[in-house]
Amino acid sequence: MSNATVRHLISTKDLTDADLRALVERGAEFSRGSVRSGGQLAGLVAGIHFLKTSTRTRTSFSSAALRLGAQLVSFGPGDLQTNTGETLEDTAEVLSRMLDLLVVRTAGDPAELRAFARQDRMAVVNAMTADEHPTQAIADLTTMLTHFGRVEGLRVCYVGEGNNSAAALALTLSRYPDVQLELRTPPGYGLDPGTLRQAQHNARASGARVSETHSMASPPQGVDVIYTTRWQTTGTSKPDPGWRAVFAPFQVTTALWDRSPDAVFLHDLPAHRGEDVTAEVLDGPHSLAFDQSENKMYAAMAVLEWCVARR
Repeated sequence: MSNATVRHLISTKDLTDADLRALVERGAEFSRGSVRSGGQLAGLVAGIHFLKTSTRTRTSFSSAALRLGAQLVSFGPGDLQTNTGETLEDTAEVLSRMLDLLVVRTAGDPAELRAFARQDRMAVVNAMTADEHPTQAIADLTTMLTHFGRVEGLRVCYVGEGNNSAAALALTLSRYPDVQLELRTPPGYGLDPGTLRQAQHNARASGARVSETHSMASPPQGVDVIYTTRWQTTGTSKPDPGWRAVFAPFQVTTALWDRSPDAVFLHDLPAHRGEDVTAEVLDGPHSLAFDQSENKMYAAMAVLEWCVARR
C-alpha cells in the first residue's frame, strides 16, 4: 500500500481523543447513510483471522470490507502455520506482503496482536482480546451518538461482569466531557484494577466521572443508558462453581426502568434471556441492542477506512 498510511488499532488506549471521536462520528455517518460507501478500500485485500467463535464481529468486519470495496481472505483457527510452530512475527511478515489489513480475534493476550503489528505494511485490527474489545466500544458509542445526537454528558449504568467489553466502554466513555459512567459489577468480577485506574485518570482529564460498585442496592436514577453483557464471556470460564448465585442480583430487569424510565437498553450480544437480561427488556421498547449490533458493521467500516487512510 505505497499510497496509504497504515495504522493499527490494538487498544483504544492507542487512539488520540481526536482519533476516537473521528471514528465514532464516522461510524454514525455510515449508520445514518449520510456518506456513500463502495470505493474507500477498492483494490485492497483484507484478512479475517478468528480463533474464537463470532457472529457479529466477524460478519460486521467481513461485510464492512466488502461494502468498502475490499476483497476478503478468511482464516479459521487451524489454518495458519502458527499451529505448527511458526512465530507470530514471521507469520505477520509473510501476510503483510499479501494483505493490506488483518482483523484478528484471539480472546487471549494482546501481546499476540502487538506481535502481528510490528510490521508496517499491513494494518492490524483487534477484534477482541482477553483484556479489551475496542471495536465493540466504537460501535457502542456510535449507537449512543446516533440515538442521542451526542456522547458528551450522557449518564450510563453498566451492569454485569467487568469483562473486555466493559473495559473498552470505560476506557472510551471516560474521555468524553461530563459523561457519568457507573459500573455495577458482581463482587470478585469487577474491572481489572489497572483498567479502572486508567478510566478514572481519563475522566479526571476530560471532566467525566467513572465509579464502580459491587452491589445492586439503590441503582442510579435518571440514567440515559443501561448496558449489560452476557455472563459467560467468549473464551473464558469462571473458577467459582457458585458464580451464578453471585451474578443473580445483577440480572437486568424492567425494575431498573422505574428509576430511569427514559433510559435505552444496550447489550453487546449474544444475550441469554433469563440470565443476564429478561426477555421483557431485550425485546422491549427501550432496547436498542439490535440497532447496536447493526452499528458494529458501520463502526467496522469506520475502523477499516481509518486504518488504511489513503493519502
